[in-house]
Order: sequence, then structure tokens, then C-alpha cells
Amino acid sequence: MEKVRKASHAGSWYTDNPTKLAEDIDKWLKETNLTKSPDVRGVIAPHAGYSYSGRAAAYAFANIDPTNISRIFLLGPSHHYYTPKCALSTATVYKTPIGDLPVDLEVIKEIRATRKFEMMDLHVDEAEHSMEMHLPYLAKVFEGHEVKVVPILVGAVSEEYEAMYGKLLAKYVDDPKNFFSVSSDFCHWGSRFNYMHYDQKHGPIHKSIEALDKMGMDIIETGDPDAFKTYLQEYDNTICGCHPISVFLHMLKNCSNKIKIKFLRYEQSSQCKTMRDSSVSYASAVAKLDA
Repeated sequence: MEKVRKASHAGSWYTDNPTKLAEDIDKWLKETNLTKSPDVRGVIAPHAGYSYSGRAAAYAFANIDPTNISRIFLLGPSHHYYTPKCALSTATVYKTPIGDLPVDLEVIKEIRATRKFEMMDLHVDEAEHSMEMHLPYLAKVFEGHEVKVVPILVGAVSEEYEAMYGKLLAKYVDDPKNFFSVSSDFCHWGSRFNYMHYDQKHGPIHKSIEALDKMGMDIIETGDPDAFKTYLQEYDNTICGCHPISVFLHMLKNCSNKIKIKFLRYEQSSQCKTMRDSSVSYASAVAKLDA
């Protein structure tokens, strides 16, 4: 029986007008001037409203060559629902205003059989925006291609669980038909986020935020999940997708392919100059086969 996950954030976080949405995404993808590569096996991309992070996200999705990919694993953080585990979608189809993406029920069943995952209620699924914000991009990039999605909500997982999930999912990285879309924004800075780390040696606040984010991005590029964990413990940077990123790093560490992450774009929603300001950072990366 069909169980539909509605595009619950269309009309608020991004336009629900199919023509306008397709045009916007097309325009942003073209503006990156990036070339599609069959070596790109995954992306890390932001998940804010498109007026904030749509352009930045294009720098991840524009690299995807859809030709030989038939399955997309979506890893997104949980913003509203608490779980110490990863949760699988119970939907059979994910709707977007520009085309629907069927869920790969066989792979969900296979992963579920490990008994390490919980199942996510449809209400929890629809309340969460982190994976949904990737869907219109994926629907556009994979237009005309048969592709299924495997949505995995990554909860507040412990370091041990990050490693466990990474090992468990690593085998899927070795299949070139599989692609990975990892959802994360970077630093959430300001009193409303209870995070105001400021190192004055960098000059203005926004430059300090950039230095902090870039440090994290450089560590992610090394592919070392332990170094990333140490960085998070030391600076407490409010990277909301830190758990999905960590699980992904463990997957890459445990797979037999050599895949390297490279960041291609960094933006901030606004430039913080005083302690009254606030901003969210957006960073886009590709995970590419290292020849």
C-alpha cells in the first residue's frame, strides 16, 4: 500500500510552484559552472530555506552525474524528535513539487533486519526538514532517471553508535550504483542559538565564525571521524548535521573504495559584526573517488 510523505515544507521553506522551483534550481545549478563527474559518490549540502542556502547547495548537487546511479541514501539530522538511534522511513514515496522519489523498500527491509534501527513515524518524517530540502535538487538532477531513496534520520547518536552505523552501512558505499546525500548546516551563531564563540584574532565576528567553520571543514576533508569528534568537543561548533557527517566519515573509513571529501562552497546567511547579530553558515562538499 502506498504511504506518501508529503512535501510538507513546500510553500514555506521553498516555493510550491513546480515551474518556479524547477527554474530556480536549474538556474542555481548552471551558475556554479561545475562539471558533472561519475566519480562523485556523495555530497554534503545545507538544508535551510532556499532563499538562504539554495545557491550554496547547488555547489554540491551540480557535480552529480546521474547516469549510473539507481539509489540515493539520505542522511539527515533530527531537529524535533529525540532518538539515540538512526531511524528509517516508513513511507513508500517522497513527494516533491517537481517529481516524486520512491523509497527503496527492499533496502529498508535489509537494513531494518540488523535490528539496530528504529522506524520513524510519518508525522516525525514530515515534521523534519533536513532531508526534504535535498529532495527537489535530487528530483531535478535525477530527472528522467529511475532512482529510489533510502531516507535515514540520524538521531543524537553516541560516538560508539556513529562508528557502528558507519561500519554497518559501509558496504553500500562499495556499490557504484549507490549515492549519498548528507544534510547539514554549519555554525549557528548568536544568542538565539546559545552559541557565541568569538576569537578576536580573526577580526570581525563573521571572520572568526568562518575560521571556525573552515577548521571543521578541513578536518572533515581528512576523512578522520575521530579528529572531527575532537574538534566538536573542543569548540562545540553548532554544526547541526554533525552526527550524519560522522556516520558518513565512518562509512568512508570502512569501505574498500578510497573516497575523498572536498568542500567547494562556503557562505553565511549574514555577516555578524556585533554580539546582537546572528547567522547560520552553509557549506557544500563532494565525496569523490580518489583515483
